[in-house]
Amino acid sequence: MSPAVFLSVLLVFSCHQQVTSDSHVLRSRTGVGVVGGSSNTTLAMMSQNNNNDECDLVMNLSAADRCAFVKNTPDCNMEDSFINYLQVAFCLLRPNLTPLTITLCIIWLLFLFVILGLTASKFFCPNLSAISTSLHLTHNVAGVTFLALGNGAPDIFSAMAAFSHPHTAGLAVGALFGAGIFVTTVVAGSVALVKPFAVASRPFLRDVIFYMVAVFWTFLILYRGTTTLGETLGYLGLYLVYVLTVIISACIYNRQKHLMNRSVRNVAHIPAEFHSSDSSDDEVPCLNAGTIQQEYGRNMVAPIYTPQYKLISARIFLRNQEHNRRVCVSESEYRPLLPYSESTSQILLSSLNPVDNRKWRRKSWSWRVFKVLKTPLEVLLLLCIPVVDPDKEDKNWRRPLNCLQLITAPLMCVLFFQSGIYGDYMIQGQFPLWLLTFLLGLFLSAIVFCTTTNDSPPKYHPLFALLGFVVSAVLISAAASEVVSLLHMLGVVLSLSNTVLGLTLLAWGNSIGDCFSDITIARQGYPRMAISACFGGIIFNMLFGVGLGCLLQMIKTHSDVQFEPEGLLTWVLAVSLGLSLVLSFVIVPVCRFHLGRTYGIFLLILYAIFLVIAMLTEFGKIHIG
Repeated sequence: MSPAVFLSVLLVFSCHQQVTSDSHVLRSRTGVGVVGGSSNTTLAMMSQNNNNDECDLVMNLSAADRCAFVKNTPDCNMEDSFINYLQVAFCLLRPNLTPLTITLCIIWLLFLFVILGLTASKFFCPNLSAISTSLHLTHNVAGVTFLALGNGAPDIFSAMAAFSHPHTAGLAVGALFGAGIFVTTVVAGSVALVKPFAVASRPFLRDVIFYMVAVFWTFLILYRGTTTLGETLGYLGLYLVYVLTVIISACIYNRQKHLMNRSVRNVAHIPAEFHSSDSSDDEVPCLNAGTIQQEYGRNMVAPIYTPQYKLISARIFLRNQEHNRRVCVSESEYRPLLPYSESTSQILLSSLNPVDNRKWRRKSWSWRVFKVLKTPLEVLLLLCIPVVDPDKEDKNWRRPLNCLQLITAPLMCVLFFQSGIYGDYMIQGQFPLWLLTFLLGLFLSAIVFCTTTNDSPPKYHPLFALLGFVVSAVLISAAASEVVSLLHMLGVVLSLSNTVLGLTLLAWGNSIGDCFSDITIARQGYPRMAISACFGGIIFNMLFGVGLGCLLQMIKTHSDVQFEPEGLLTWVLAVSLGLSLVLSFVIVPVCRFHLGRTYGIFLLILYAIFLVIAMLTEFGKIHIG
């Protein structure tokens, strides 16, 4: 179901709900009706009941009074985003244009998801890979740390942005739980339908157990309604335990494999029984590190070698395959016959071209249309975010572009950090900060341009990876804040809870890319990698999304974080996710770790049942008492 269709259905149900409800019963974003009247409950709660968020009351006023209410109510002040979407909905656009408002919101929401996806996959994650290479990290350590952060960046930053405001914390809970249910049912079920296979037993049980512990811990936090600094650090420490478990298990497996190889030196291949369902690795071809290079010169070699990398790098693996195939087949065809040196202007223009002509000719018309639509955005990102590729001979050094990025990258950080809070900052009330940043960048760019050449990168070129990491992180954070604020506005306009928007639109938007990537990998014959990705990534997203969100809130408020679940729907989410994990934990071993089409259909039906129950709970058809 597309976001547009889903919002249309929600609009019909919410309008019907408003017509049939009594005038003294106020709809809340928790899906539970409460008698009108406000309370003086503190706004320190991370997640509020409906009578805490006064902005929800705007839909109970006449159309003429809504604009003034939004402007004068502190809860309607969206200080964490560039645009106050509530003022756009109630002041800029007429009340009879609600369908147009929702349509424009959907288009803008899709555009924000494109920004999140492009920045994370083409800039944030590649620079993290370059940093891990510069630090000489092993594949196992980098796979469960740097690349896990790169692949889960949209989810992590969305959760942190949601936790930063009391009235949007439900988005974080809904998105993290909703993405967990979506990935462990829809994605895992689709992989089983496409390619039935025997899952690696020990890694599967390890990931499911750790994820169940994380979900149960989150359930306890919501049930108790509070968490301390020690508990939050322990929450983050659980992921460190998971990382150590992954590394130790990989070392044990590699040692066993090495001993097996030594015992059968005269045999060309390892016996087939060693690659049973207990194996912790996938039969993936080992590609040459020198030939695996990504678009724009980005490199993601490590996912090919270790299962831990594969947990969180499905989309990267696909792009590596595509590029490696292109290099092996046709690189010699396009190699110039005579030595050729490009001019500075030619290097700049070619570096800003995100379209691969050879790839363009092979792709479908739908891919070409989407590529044309997102090309302007890619060009803007290329202008501002440097990318380092340590496996290319020139390290992806583009002298004119890199010098230009020394000006644009710091300027983007100043203008986009914390939704532009420093864009108008004046040093001693006289000199704008952005102008100082521009002048310093211009000075540094001139020095680099005059002391380097087009042919070879300078010794300090790896520092550009750190700059690219910082800029892409700032941009992802800004886009995530816009997504959270936009969904908050939709919740107010449609009288929907943040939780239901989080478990649907936000969870789908952050997970749909991994869904298609995992299915494609399964079709190519690597279902173990796909099913590993279903669990490895969401463990990181859950633990760091909640852990970092709570930790930053504690630093900001200097007090423990207080939780107050958004009604029955939160418990439906937690129970559904826990149930899906328990069923997988029981059914898969019973089936001798063979995931067939029957199991895939079962998971899809389970998600459909969950979605129906969640919607009925949201609209008050299912309630307690």
